[in-house]
Amino acid sequence: MSNGFDHIVHAVRDLDAAADLYQRLGFIVGARNVHPWGTHNRIVQFDRFFIELLTIGEADKIPPHRDGAFSFGAFQGDYLAAREGLSMLLLASDDAAADLSRFTAAGIAAGEVFTFGREGRRPDGSVVKLQFSLAFARDPLSPQAGFATCQHHYPENFWNPAFQAHANGARAATAVVMVADNPTDHHIFLEAFTGSRDLRSTSIGVTAPTKRGEIDIVEPVSLRDQYGITVPSEGEGASFVGLRIAADDLGVIERLLQDHKIPAARHVGRLVVPNVCGATLIFEQGTVR
Repeated sequence: MSNGFDHIVHAVRDLDAAADLYQRLGFIVGARNVHPWGTHNRIVQFDRFFIELLTIGEADKIPPHRDGAFSFGAFQGDYLAAREGLSMLLLASDDAAADLSRFTAAGIAAGEVFTFGREGRRPDGSVVKLQFSLAFARDPLSPQAGFATCQHHYPENFWNPAFQAHANGARAATAVVMVADNPTDHHIFLEAFTGSRDLRSTSIGVTAPTKRGEIDIVEPVSLRDQYGITVPSEGEGASFVGLRIAADDLGVIERLLQDHKIPAARHVGRLVVPNVCGATLIFEQGTVR
């Protein structure tokens, strides 16, 4: 089984506006980072997981798609041309090259390992080195959903508790929610991607557990029943809809959202915030496993 969630990409058209919204939701949002291949990001960090707010900064620097290679920037650009929202899920990796070999054997690999680095800053302003390696996977039935694993080469320089003490009491991502007309069509891909043989399938969906977080693919009717939201089917397999987040006290979040006039609703014991730049954030109270 995989090491669990590492991060999710939230693709947005206006990075600073999205960051402002996340701040009003009670999150600490990092400064803008610039990638040499044309994307920019700002990060919302938790313990061993982060939300990557990402936009296209310089479209002319985006490498195009080509045979045998996966262009992260081009994928995000194509996604943003049609919508905003959660575009890619990345699981934590100890060895991206080994993950690529596993994906290749399973027939789900998408290009070569992508290694890159940048400078980061600690809360005191000091500069540190960051480097990551990504191994991409592809669900052929879901062209608008991206998947990868992410290896941190200097994790001690990236994770920092000072960036994780959010005013809303959010602690961790417990699940990524996807929607599909036929969730079980993606069972084989999820097994290959997560390395888990313990998937749970029911008449309304399929769930893939990892060591940190679950991937939950449900039918549209189940999405409505569980979270009170309706998402039209785009007819392209599974797509990311929402992120479930464990928090200390839903009442604190509810009051914070009311103060900032951000619409939210209680549903089946959860606090659901729809249309956060195309995504749904689902806060749930409880312990983090």
